[in-house]
Amino acid sequence: MASAFSLNRVELIGNLGQDPEMKTIPQGTSVCTLRVATTESYKGQDGNWVETTDWHTVKLWDRLGERAAKNLKKGSKVYIEGRLKHSSYEKDGVTRYFTEVRADNFISMALKSESGDYSGGGSYNQPQAAAPAYQTPQNPNTYAPPAESAEFDDDVPF
Repeated sequence: MASAFSLNRVELIGNLGQDPEMKTIPQGTSVCTLRVATTESYKGQDGNWVETTDWHTVKLWDRLGERAAKNLKKGSKVYIEGRLKHSSYEKDGVTRYFTEVRADNFISMALKSESGDYSGGGSYNQPQAAAPAYQTPQNPNTYAPPAESAEFDDDVPF
């Protein structure tokens, strides 16, 4: 039997509508829930600009969720990468359906402050084995390019 190729991937850039909500489920696993708003602007038929906002529920598990709860807050701009998960439950005889994003990583997209420093910011991903997640430096202006090699020949014929 041949297997079919499939892909379940979501990328969002948006703002948090509330502070991250951290919980521990009965099995002892921690989960962080984010409510992320994405906004689309387009010109309507009357020529005026129209904005529509969609709200997304994002779940981050274990250490990734702990990092999100620590580094994000209401209003934070964030990049989320993950996959869609559809679920349902029954309450009072009514079946309810919902869709959420199960995040594999996120990047805090902090803005530059008046002092020129970046506040917060960083890239976080679901650790593979025990590898630590990479975090960007707090001040990217401290980058120093590598020293030029003494072997570099400036007399290149092109």
